[in-house]
Amino acid sequence: MDPDRLFSLASGAAALGWALLILAPRRWPPFVAIPALALPAALSALYSVLVLTSFSGASGSFGSIAEVRALFADDRVLLAGWVHYLAFDLMVGALLAGRMDRAGVGRLVQAPLLALVFLFGPLGALLALLTEGALRLRAPAPLPLLARPA
Repeated sequence: MDPDRLFSLASGAAALGWALLILAPRRWPPFVAIPALALPAALSALYSVLVLTSFSGASGSFGSIAEVRALFADDRVLLAGWVHYLAFDLMVGALLAGRMDRAGVGRLVQAPLLALVFLFGPLGALLALLTEGALRLRAPAPLPLLARPA
């Protein structure tokens, strides 16, 4: 399949995941599993195929900015990079959503924070962690890192 078509499919899948993560009720396991597990796994599989089939024939490497530029001049390698971002940002967004749920961050506050994770990755993650941390400081007892919601 050509890179433009794969780009559209991957981007659409990620957009669906973000829509579910931001808008769908999280009390129903499928609405949690799709953006947290199923779509990141599918995007990771696509990424793996792209890396295994494209990187060996591409020029460039990760040694300098010029080598990275040369590496990403290949559309399939560039697509792999994009899918990498889509998969990881969605996984991080799902983890942060769960953490914010457990810390008591309301969904109306979460929505713009998760949108920032989608659009600006680390900036959104930092703001989400700071928001969660501010609420945890007010919590009577520390919340475990990976606790399941009650």
